[in-house]
Amino acid sequence: MAEVAVVGGGVGGMAVALRLQAAGHDVALFERNPALGGKLASRVVDGFHFDTGPSLLTLPEVFDDLLAQAGTSLAEVADPVRLDPICRYRWPDGSGFDHRADRHHAGADVEAMAPGQGRAFAAYLDRGRRIWEVSQRTFFAGPMDSPADLVRRLRSPSDLWAVDPVRTLDARARSCFDDRRLVQWAGRYATYSGSSPYSAPATLACIPWIEQSSGAWYLRGGLATLAVALAGVLAKAGVEVRTSAEVEAIRADSTGVHGLRLAGGEAVDADVVVANVDATHLYADLLPDRPALRRVLRAPVSSSGFALLASVDGRTDGLAHHNVAFSEDAEAEFAAIFDHGRPPADPTTYVCVSAVTDPTQAPTGAENWFVLVNVPPASAVDWDVQAGPYRDHLLEVLARRGWDLAGRLRSVEVVTPRDIAQGYRSWQGAIYGTSSNGRRAAFVRPANRGPRRGLYLVGGSSHPGGGLPLVALSGRIVAAMVQADLG
Repeated sequence: MAEVAVVGGGVGGMAVALRLQAAGHDVALFERNPALGGKLASRVVDGFHFDTGPSLLTLPEVFDDLLAQAGTSLAEVADPVRLDPICRYRWPDGSGFDHRADRHHAGADVEAMAPGQGRAFAAYLDRGRRIWEVSQRTFFAGPMDSPADLVRRLRSPSDLWAVDPVRTLDARARSCFDDRRLVQWAGRYATYSGSSPYSAPATLACIPWIEQSSGAWYLRGGLATLAVALAGVLAKAGVEVRTSAEVEAIRADSTGVHGLRLAGGEAVDADVVVANVDATHLYADLLPDRPALRRVLRAPVSSSGFALLASVDGRTDGLAHHNVAFSEDAEAEFAAIFDHGRPPADPTTYVCVSAVTDPTQAPTGAENWFVLVNVPPASAVDWDVQAGPYRDHLLEVLARRGWDLAGRLRSVEVVTPRDIAQGYRSWQGAIYGTSSNGRRAAFVRPANRGPRRGLYLVGGSSHPGGGLPLVALSGRIVAAMVQADLG
Protein backbone atom coordinates (compact mmCIF):
# COMPACT_ATOMS: atom_id res chain seq x y z
CA MET A 1 0.00 0.00 0.00
CA ALA A 2 1.11 3.56 -0.71
CA GLU A 3 1.68 6.63 1.40
CA VAL A 4 -0.64 9.34 0.04
CA ALA A 5 -0.50 13.06 0.80
CA VAL A 6 -3.54 15.17 -0.09
CA VAL A 7 -2.96 18.91 -0.36
CA GLY A 8 -6.13 20.83 0.43
CA GLY A 9 -9.16 19.87 2.48
CA GLY A 10 -12.00 20.91 0.18
CA VAL A 11 -14.71 18.41 -0.67
CA GLY A 12 -12.64 16.92 -3.51
CA GLY A 13 -9.66 16.40 -1.22
CA MET A 14 -11.79 14.86 1.50
CA ALA A 15 -13.52 12.59 -1.03
CA VAL A 16 -10.30 11.19 -2.50
CA ALA A 17 -8.73 10.85 0.96
CA LEU A 18 -11.66 8.78 2.24
CA ARG A 19 -11.70 6.51 -0.80
CA LEU A 20 -7.96 5.85 -0.76
CA GLN A 21 -7.94 5.25 3.00
CA ALA A 22 -10.80 2.77 2.55
CA ALA A 23 -8.73 1.05 -0.14
CA GLY A 24 -6.01 0.42 2.43
CA HIS A 25 -3.56 3.24 1.74
CA ASP A 26 -1.94 5.40 4.41
CA VAL A 27 -3.47 8.84 3.78
CA ALA A 28 -2.57 12.21 5.30
CA LEU A 29 -4.49 15.38 4.41
CA PHE A 30 -3.02 18.88 4.83
CA GLU A 31 -5.21 22.01 4.98
CA ARG A 32 -3.83 25.50 5.49
CA ASN A 33 -7.06 26.82 7.06
CA PRO A 34 -8.17 25.95 10.62
CA ALA A 35 -11.04 23.78 9.35
CA LEU A 36 -11.78 21.51 6.41
CA GLY A 37 -14.30 22.30 3.69
CA GLY A 38 -12.69 24.82 1.34
CA LYS A 39 -15.43 26.91 -0.27
CA LEU A 40 -18.03 24.83 1.57
CA ALA A 41 -17.94 27.30 4.43
CA SER A 42 -20.17 29.47 6.57
CA ARG A 43 -20.08 32.70 8.53
CA VAL A 44 -22.04 33.77 11.61
CA VAL A 45 -22.77 37.45 12.19
CA ASP A 46 -24.58 38.27 15.46
CA GLY A 47 -26.74 35.17 15.30
CA PHE A 48 -27.28 35.25 11.51
CA HIS A 49 -25.86 32.21 9.73
CA PHE A 50 -24.73 32.37 6.10
CA ASP A 51 -23.49 29.62 3.81
CA THR A 52 -20.78 31.52 1.95
CA GLY A 53 -20.17 28.79 -0.63
CA PRO A 54 -22.63 26.21 -1.97
CA SER A 55 -26.19 26.75 -0.77
CA LEU A 56 -27.84 23.85 -2.61
CA LEU A 57 -27.10 20.14 -2.67
CA THR A 58 -28.00 18.03 -5.70
CA LEU A 59 -27.27 14.39 -6.51
CA PRO A 60 -27.25 13.28 -2.85
CA GLU A 61 -26.63 9.75 -4.11
CA VAL A 62 -23.07 10.82 -4.97
CA PHE A 63 -22.46 11.49 -1.28
CA ASP A 64 -24.20 8.29 -0.25
CA ASP A 65 -21.80 6.41 -2.52
CA LEU A 66 -18.84 8.28 -1.02
CA LEU A 67 -19.94 7.78 2.58
CA ALA A 68 -20.59 4.10 1.96
CA GLN A 69 -16.79 3.78 1.88
CA ALA A 70 -16.97 4.38 5.64
CA GLY A 71 -20.14 2.38 6.21
CA THR A 72 -22.46 5.34 6.59
CA SER A 73 -24.75 7.58 4.52
CA LEU A 74 -25.71 11.21 4.05
CA ALA A 75 -28.85 10.81 6.16
CA GLU A 76 -26.80 9.33 9.01
CA VAL A 77 -24.23 12.14 9.16
CA ALA A 78 -26.44 15.12 8.21
CA ASP A 79 -30.11 16.14 8.13
CA PRO A 80 -31.10 16.56 4.47
CA VAL A 81 -34.37 18.30 3.58
CA ARG A 82 -35.80 18.19 0.06
CA LEU A 83 -36.95 21.67 -0.93
CA ASP A 84 -40.23 22.54 -2.62
CA PRO A 85 -40.14 24.77 -4.55
CA ILE A 86 -36.64 24.16 -5.85
CA CYS A 87 -36.48 27.85 -6.71
CA ARG A 88 -38.87 30.79 -7.16
CA TYR A 89 -38.21 32.65 -10.42
CA ARG A 90 -39.38 36.19 -11.13
CA TRP A 91 -39.00 38.65 -14.03
CA PRO A 92 -39.03 42.46 -14.07
CA ASP A 93 -42.60 42.52 -15.42
CA GLY A 94 -43.82 40.76 -12.26
CA SER A 95 -44.37 37.37 -13.90
CA GLY A 96 -42.75 34.20 -12.68
CA PHE A 97 -43.10 30.57 -11.76
CA ASP A 98 -42.11 28.19 -9.01
CA HIS A 99 -39.93 25.28 -10.09
CA ARG A 100 -41.76 22.73 -7.99
CA ALA A 101 -40.22 19.49 -6.75
CA ASP A 102 -43.01 17.53 -8.44
CA ARG A 103 -42.53 17.62 -12.21
CA HIS A 104 -46.22 17.87 -13.05
CA HIS A 105 -46.76 20.73 -10.62
CA ALA A 106 -43.71 22.48 -12.06
CA GLY A 107 -45.09 22.10 -15.58
CA ALA A 108 -48.46 23.47 -14.46
CA ASP A 109 -46.76 26.55 -12.99
CA VAL A 110 -44.90 27.10 -16.27
CA GLU A 111 -48.13 26.71 -18.23
CA ALA A 112 -49.88 29.24 -15.99
CA MET A 113 -47.14 31.79 -16.66
CA ALA A 114 -46.68 31.02 -20.37
CA PRO A 115 -49.72 29.30 -21.90
CA GLY A 116 -48.67 26.61 -24.35
CA GLN A 117 -45.19 26.18 -22.88
CA GLY A 118 -45.90 23.50 -20.28
CA ARG A 119 -45.39 20.76 -22.85
CA ALA A 120 -42.15 22.37 -24.04
CA PHE A 121 -40.94 22.44 -20.43
CA ALA A 122 -41.64 18.71 -20.08
CA ALA A 123 -39.81 18.00 -23.34
CA TYR A 124 -36.84 20.06 -22.18
CA LEU A 125 -36.60 18.01 -18.99
CA ASP A 126 -36.86 14.77 -20.96
CA ARG A 127 -33.98 15.82 -23.18
CA GLY A 128 -32.02 16.68 -20.05
CA ARG A 129 -32.64 13.17 -18.73
CA ARG A 130 -31.14 11.67 -21.89
CA ILE A 131 -28.10 13.97 -21.69
CA TRP A 132 -27.52 12.97 -18.07
CA GLU A 133 -27.85 9.24 -18.75
CA VAL A 134 -25.19 9.39 -21.47
CA SER A 135 -22.96 11.79 -19.53
CA GLN A 136 -22.84 9.51 -16.50
CA ARG A 137 -21.24 6.68 -18.48
CA THR A 138 -19.04 8.88 -20.66
CA PHE A 139 -18.00 12.28 -19.35
CA PHE A 140 -18.20 11.37 -15.65
CA ALA A 141 -16.89 7.81 -15.98
CA GLY A 142 -13.20 8.70 -15.85
CA PRO A 143 -10.55 11.27 -16.73
CA MET A 144 -11.13 13.46 -19.77
CA ASP A 145 -7.78 14.45 -21.24
CA SER A 146 -8.91 14.66 -24.86
CA PRO A 147 -12.01 14.18 -27.06
CA ALA A 148 -10.77 10.63 -27.66
CA ASP A 149 -11.58 9.76 -24.03
CA LEU A 150 -15.19 10.74 -24.65
CA VAL A 151 -15.42 8.96 -28.00
CA ARG A 152 -14.11 5.70 -26.54
CA ARG A 153 -16.95 5.64 -24.02
CA LEU A 154 -19.75 6.28 -26.51
CA ARG A 155 -21.91 3.27 -27.29
CA SER A 156 -23.08 4.66 -30.62
CA PRO A 157 -23.09 7.90 -32.66
CA SER A 158 -26.51 8.63 -31.17
CA ASP A 159 -24.83 9.13 -27.79
CA LEU A 160 -22.87 12.07 -29.19
CA TRP A 161 -26.04 13.59 -30.62
CA ALA A 162 -27.77 13.06 -27.27
CA VAL A 163 -25.29 15.12 -25.24
CA ASP A 164 -25.62 18.00 -27.74
CA PRO A 165 -22.02 19.29 -27.38
CA VAL A 166 -21.95 21.53 -30.48
CA ARG A 167 -24.92 23.83 -29.95
CA THR A 168 -24.85 26.42 -27.19
CA LEU A 169 -27.20 26.23 -24.24
CA ASP A 170 -28.95 29.35 -25.49
CA ALA A 171 -29.45 27.84 -28.95
CA ARG A 172 -30.90 24.71 -27.40
CA ALA A 173 -33.32 26.76 -25.28
CA ARG A 174 -34.44 28.85 -28.26
CA SER A 175 -35.18 25.70 -30.24
CA CYS A 176 -37.41 24.46 -27.42
CA PHE A 177 -39.18 27.52 -25.99
CA ASP A 178 -41.21 30.25 -27.70
CA ASP A 179 -41.20 32.41 -24.57
CA ARG A 180 -38.09 34.55 -24.00
CA ARG A 181 -38.47 34.21 -20.23
CA LEU A 182 -38.05 30.44 -20.40
CA VAL A 183 -35.05 30.87 -22.70
CA GLN A 184 -33.52 33.08 -20.02
CA TRP A 185 -34.43 30.57 -17.31
CA ALA A 186 -32.73 27.74 -19.22
CA GLY A 187 -29.66 29.89 -19.86
CA ARG A 188 -29.20 30.58 -16.17
CA TYR A 189 -27.89 27.04 -15.67
CA ALA A 190 -24.70 28.02 -17.49
CA THR A 191 -23.82 30.03 -14.37
CA TYR A 192 -23.63 26.76 -12.42
CA SER A 193 -20.21 26.36 -14.04
CA GLY A 194 -19.38 30.07 -14.16
CA SER A 195 -20.21 30.22 -17.87
CA SER A 196 -22.30 32.08 -20.43
CA PRO A 197 -25.30 30.43 -22.10
CA TYR A 198 -24.13 31.98 -25.37
CA SER A 199 -20.85 30.03 -25.25
CA ALA A 200 -21.43 27.00 -23.01
CA PRO A 201 -22.59 23.74 -24.64
CA ALA A 202 -26.19 22.58 -24.62
CA THR A 203 -24.97 19.60 -22.57
CA LEU A 204 -25.67 21.74 -19.49
CA ALA A 205 -29.40 21.33 -20.21
CA CYS A 206 -29.20 18.24 -18.01
CA ILE A 207 -28.96 20.33 -14.83
CA PRO A 208 -32.67 21.19 -14.43
CA TRP A 209 -33.45 17.51 -14.94
CA ILE A 210 -30.98 16.62 -12.18
CA GLU A 211 -32.62 19.12 -9.82
CA GLN A 212 -36.05 17.76 -10.72
CA SER A 213 -35.26 14.06 -10.51
CA SER A 214 -32.82 13.73 -7.60
CA GLY A 215 -34.08 16.79 -5.78
CA ALA A 216 -32.72 20.08 -4.51
CA TRP A 217 -31.62 19.61 -0.92
CA TYR A 218 -30.79 21.68 2.12
CA LEU A 219 -28.96 20.38 5.19
CA ARG A 220 -30.37 21.60 8.49
CA GLY A 221 -27.84 23.83 10.17
CA GLY A 222 -26.55 24.93 6.77
CA LEU A 223 -24.72 23.31 3.87
CA ALA A 224 -21.41 23.76 5.66
CA THR A 225 -22.49 21.04 8.12
CA LEU A 226 -21.53 18.64 5.34
CA ALA A 227 -17.89 19.70 5.71
CA VAL A 228 -18.04 19.05 9.45
CA ALA A 229 -19.65 15.67 8.85
CA LEU A 230 -17.05 14.64 6.27
CA ALA A 231 -14.25 15.73 8.58
CA GLY A 232 -15.66 13.49 11.29
CA VAL A 233 -15.94 10.55 8.89
CA LEU A 234 -12.31 11.03 7.81
CA ALA A 235 -11.13 10.97 11.42
CA LYS A 236 -13.06 7.77 12.16
CA ALA A 237 -11.71 6.17 8.97
CA GLY A 238 -8.16 6.78 10.13
CA VAL A 239 -7.11 9.55 7.75
CA GLU A 240 -4.43 11.74 9.33
CA VAL A 241 -5.85 15.27 9.11
CA ARG A 242 -3.60 18.26 9.74
CA THR A 243 -5.27 21.67 9.69
CA SER A 244 -3.46 25.03 9.84
CA ALA A 245 -0.76 23.19 7.89
CA GLU A 246 0.56 25.30 5.04
CA VAL A 247 2.08 23.28 2.20
CA GLU A 248 4.98 25.27 0.81
CA ALA A 249 6.09 22.91 -1.96
CA ILE A 250 5.60 19.50 -3.52
CA ARG A 251 8.88 17.63 -3.41
CA ALA A 252 9.73 16.07 -6.75
CA ASP A 253 12.50 15.25 -9.20
CA SER A 254 12.54 14.14 -12.82
CA THR A 255 11.26 10.68 -11.88
CA GLY A 256 8.19 11.81 -9.96
CA VAL A 257 6.89 13.23 -6.70
CA HIS A 258 8.31 12.25 -3.32
CA GLY A 259 6.21 14.21 -0.82
CA LEU A 260 5.68 17.69 0.56
CA ARG A 261 7.51 20.47 2.34
CA LEU A 262 5.48 22.39 4.89
CA ALA A 263 5.93 25.99 5.91
CA GLY A 264 8.61 25.89 8.58
CA GLY A 265 10.60 23.27 6.72
CA GLU A 266 9.04 19.96 7.78
CA ALA A 267 9.42 17.30 5.07
CA VAL A 268 6.63 14.77 4.49
CA ASP A 269 7.34 11.64 2.47
CA ALA A 270 4.70 10.30 0.08
CA ASP A 271 4.48 7.98 -2.90
CA VAL A 272 1.41 9.82 -4.21
CA VAL A 273 0.44 13.48 -3.96
CA VAL A 274 -3.11 14.56 -4.74
CA ALA A 275 -3.52 18.31 -5.15
CA ASN A 276 -6.92 19.70 -4.18
CA VAL A 277 -5.83 23.25 -5.01
CA ASP A 278 -6.31 25.61 -7.92
CA ALA A 279 -4.16 24.39 -10.81
CA THR A 280 -2.55 27.82 -11.23
CA HIS A 281 -1.37 27.74 -7.61
CA LEU A 282 -0.11 24.21 -8.11
CA TYR A 283 1.98 24.93 -11.20
CA ALA A 284 3.05 28.46 -10.27
CA ASP A 285 3.94 27.91 -6.61
CA LEU A 286 3.82 24.37 -5.23
CA LEU A 287 5.47 22.60 -8.16
CA PRO A 288 6.58 25.24 -10.68
CA ASP A 289 6.03 23.99 -14.22
CA ARG A 290 5.91 26.61 -16.96
CA PRO A 291 4.46 24.43 -19.74
CA ALA A 292 1.72 23.12 -17.45
CA LEU A 293 0.98 26.64 -16.19
CA ARG A 294 0.70 27.96 -19.75
CA ARG A 295 -1.82 25.24 -20.58
CA VAL A 296 -3.88 26.09 -17.50
CA LEU A 297 -3.89 29.80 -18.29
CA ARG A 298 -5.15 29.11 -21.83
CA ALA A 299 -8.34 27.59 -20.42
CA PRO A 300 -11.35 29.93 -20.21
CA VAL A 301 -11.63 31.27 -16.67
CA SER A 302 -15.02 31.08 -14.98
CA SER A 303 -16.95 34.04 -13.68
CA SER A 304 -16.64 35.13 -10.09
CA GLY A 305 -19.27 36.33 -7.65
CA PHE A 306 -20.17 39.39 -5.61
CA ALA A 307 -22.19 38.57 -2.51
CA LEU A 308 -24.03 40.40 0.23
CA LEU A 309 -24.46 38.83 3.66
CA ALA A 310 -27.45 40.81 4.85
CA SER A 311 -28.90 40.55 8.36
CA VAL A 312 -32.53 41.59 7.90
CA ASP A 313 -35.20 42.39 10.50
CA GLY A 314 -38.75 41.18 9.93
CA ARG A 315 -40.20 38.59 7.59
CA THR A 316 -40.70 39.00 3.84
CA ASP A 317 -43.94 37.87 2.20
CA GLY A 318 -43.63 35.60 -0.81
CA LEU A 319 -40.02 34.64 -0.19
CA ALA A 320 -38.83 31.09 -0.90
CA HIS A 321 -35.64 29.42 0.30
CA HIS A 322 -34.06 29.99 -3.14
CA ASN A 323 -35.13 32.95 -5.29
CA VAL A 324 -33.95 34.34 -8.62
CA ALA A 325 -34.90 37.75 -10.02
CA PHE A 326 -33.87 37.94 -13.67
CA SER A 327 -32.37 40.90 -15.50
CA GLU A 328 -34.13 42.78 -18.29
CA ASP A 329 -31.51 41.88 -20.88
CA ALA A 330 -29.61 38.60 -20.51
CA GLU A 331 -27.35 39.23 -23.51
CA ALA A 332 -26.21 42.58 -22.11
CA GLU A 333 -25.65 41.02 -18.69
CA PHE A 334 -23.38 38.23 -19.95
CA ALA A 335 -21.60 40.56 -22.38
CA ALA A 336 -20.70 42.82 -19.45
CA ILE A 337 -19.20 39.89 -17.53
CA PHE A 338 -17.40 37.97 -20.27
CA ASP A 339 -16.78 40.51 -23.05
CA HIS A 340 -16.31 43.83 -21.26
CA GLY A 341 -14.97 42.70 -17.87
CA ARG A 342 -17.31 44.78 -15.74
CA PRO A 343 -20.02 44.04 -13.18
CA PRO A 344 -23.43 44.09 -14.88
CA ALA A 345 -25.52 47.17 -14.21
CA ASP A 346 -28.69 45.06 -14.29
CA PRO A 347 -27.67 41.68 -12.86
CA THR A 348 -29.76 38.59 -12.41
CA THR A 349 -29.95 38.32 -8.63
CA TYR A 350 -29.93 35.13 -6.59
CA VAL A 351 -31.29 35.37 -3.05
CA CYS A 352 -31.00 32.50 -0.57
CA VAL A 353 -32.81 32.84 2.75
CA SER A 354 -32.29 29.55 4.55
CA ALA A 355 -34.29 30.81 7.56
CA VAL A 356 -37.40 30.17 5.44
CA THR A 357 -36.73 26.45 5.91
CA ASP A 358 -34.56 26.47 9.02
CA PRO A 359 -35.50 29.13 11.61
CA THR A 360 -32.30 28.44 13.56
CA GLN A 361 -30.35 30.28 10.87
CA ALA A 362 -31.51 33.74 12.02
CA PRO A 363 -32.78 35.33 15.23
CA THR A 364 -36.53 35.08 15.85
CA GLY A 365 -38.48 37.28 13.47
CA ALA A 366 -35.46 37.98 11.24
CA GLU A 367 -33.96 36.66 7.99
CA ASN A 368 -30.49 35.81 6.70
CA TRP A 369 -30.19 37.06 3.11
CA PHE A 370 -27.34 35.69 1.01
CA VAL A 371 -27.46 37.72 -2.20
CA LEU A 372 -25.22 36.70 -5.11
CA VAL A 373 -24.64 38.11 -8.60
CA ASN A 374 -22.20 36.97 -11.27
CA VAL A 375 -19.30 39.31 -11.98
CA PRO A 376 -15.98 39.11 -13.85
CA PRO A 377 -12.82 37.68 -12.26
CA ALA A 378 -10.90 39.80 -9.78
CA SER A 379 -8.38 41.39 -12.15
CA ALA A 380 -11.11 43.10 -14.19
CA VAL A 381 -12.27 45.42 -11.39
CA ASP A 382 -10.62 47.37 -8.58
CA TRP A 383 -12.78 45.97 -5.82
CA ASP A 384 -11.04 48.03 -3.16
CA VAL A 385 -12.74 51.01 -4.81
CA GLN A 386 -15.89 49.43 -6.26
CA ALA A 387 -17.10 47.16 -3.45
CA GLY A 388 -19.01 49.88 -1.59
CA PRO A 389 -20.66 51.49 -4.62
CA TYR A 390 -21.64 48.11 -6.11
CA ARG A 391 -23.08 47.00 -2.74
CA ASP A 392 -25.28 50.11 -2.69
CA HIS A 393 -26.22 49.59 -6.34
CA LEU A 394 -27.21 46.00 -5.65
CA LEU A 395 -29.44 47.07 -2.76
CA GLU A 396 -31.14 49.49 -5.16
CA VAL A 397 -31.61 46.67 -7.68
CA LEU A 398 -33.24 44.55 -4.97
CA ALA A 399 -35.58 47.42 -4.10
CA ARG A 400 -36.64 47.82 -7.75
CA ARG A 401 -37.48 44.13 -7.81
CA GLY A 402 -39.76 44.34 -4.80
CA TRP A 403 -37.24 43.57 -2.07
CA ASP A 404 -36.67 46.95 -0.45
CA LEU A 405 -34.55 46.30 2.62
CA ALA A 406 -34.29 49.95 3.65
CA GLY A 407 -34.92 50.32 7.36
CA ARG A 408 -34.65 46.57 7.90
CA LEU A 409 -30.89 46.04 7.66
CA ARG A 410 -28.96 45.31 10.83
CA SER A 411 -25.75 44.82 8.89
CA VAL A 412 -24.40 44.06 5.42
CA GLU A 413 -21.07 42.39 4.69
CA VAL A 414 -19.70 41.95 1.19
CA VAL A 415 -17.69 39.19 -0.44
CA THR A 416 -15.83 40.21 -3.58
CA PRO A 417 -13.82 38.26 -6.16
CA ARG A 418 -10.69 39.50 -4.45
CA ASP A 419 -11.87 37.96 -1.16
CA ILE A 420 -12.46 34.64 -2.94
CA ALA A 421 -9.02 34.77 -4.54
CA GLN A 422 -7.28 35.49 -1.25
CA GLY A 423 -9.33 33.12 0.89
CA TYR A 424 -9.05 30.07 -1.36
CA ARG A 425 -6.11 30.87 -3.65
CA SER A 426 -8.59 30.65 -6.47
CA TRP A 427 -7.15 32.13 -9.66
CA GLN A 428 -8.67 35.62 -10.13
CA GLY A 429 -11.42 34.67 -7.68
CA ALA A 430 -13.00 32.38 -10.26
CA ILE A 431 -15.57 30.34 -8.38
CA TYR A 432 -15.35 27.30 -10.66
CA GLY A 433 -11.77 27.52 -11.93
CA THR A 434 -12.34 27.15 -15.66
CA SER A 435 -15.66 27.81 -17.33
CA SER A 436 -17.58 25.66 -19.82
CA ASN A 437 -17.38 28.36 -22.48
CA GLY A 438 -16.43 26.97 -25.88
CA ARG A 439 -16.74 23.56 -27.53
CA ARG A 440 -13.37 22.36 -26.24
CA ALA A 441 -13.70 23.74 -22.70
CA ALA A 442 -14.10 20.28 -21.16
CA PHE A 443 -10.85 19.14 -22.75
CA VAL A 444 -8.68 22.12 -21.81
CA ARG A 445 -9.60 21.94 -18.14
CA PRO A 446 -6.56 20.80 -16.11
CA ALA A 447 -6.17 17.04 -16.27
CA ASN A 448 -6.58 14.78 -13.25
CA ARG A 449 -3.13 13.25 -13.88
CA GLY A 450 -0.27 15.68 -13.38
CA PRO A 451 2.93 15.91 -15.44
CA ARG A 452 5.01 14.03 -12.82
CA ARG A 453 4.61 10.41 -11.82
CA GLY A 454 2.52 10.14 -8.68
CA LEU A 455 0.89 13.60 -9.02
CA TYR A 456 -2.88 13.92 -9.38
CA LEU A 457 -5.35 16.81 -9.40
CA VAL A 458 -8.77 16.68 -7.76
CA GLY A 459 -11.52 19.23 -7.12
CA GLY A 460 -13.19 22.06 -8.99
CA SER A 461 -10.05 23.19 -10.81
CA SER A 462 -9.78 19.88 -12.67
CA HIS A 463 -12.11 17.41 -14.39
CA PRO A 464 -15.10 17.23 -14.17
CA GLY A 465 -15.40 20.77 -12.76
CA GLY A 466 -16.87 22.74 -9.88
CA GLY A 467 -19.95 22.21 -7.75
CA LEU A 468 -20.52 19.89 -4.79
CA PRO A 469 -21.44 16.68 -6.62
CA LEU A 470 -18.83 17.17 -9.34
CA VAL A 471 -15.92 17.65 -6.94
CA ALA A 472 -17.07 14.57 -5.05
CA LEU A 473 -17.12 12.69 -8.37
CA SER A 474 -13.62 13.94 -9.09
CA GLY A 475 -12.55 12.22 -5.87
CA ARG A 476 -13.96 8.94 -7.17
CA ILE A 477 -12.27 9.38 -10.57
CA VAL A 478 -8.87 10.19 -9.06
CA ALA A 479 -9.03 7.42 -6.47
CA ALA A 480 -9.69 4.92 -9.26
CA MET A 481 -6.74 6.33 -11.24
CA VAL A 482 -4.39 6.00 -8.30
CA GLN A 483 -5.51 2.43 -7.68
CA ALA A 484 -5.02 1.50 -11.32
CA ASP A 485 -1.60 3.14 -11.53
CA LEU A 486 -0.39 1.44 -8.37
CA GLY A 487 -1.53 -1.90 -9.77
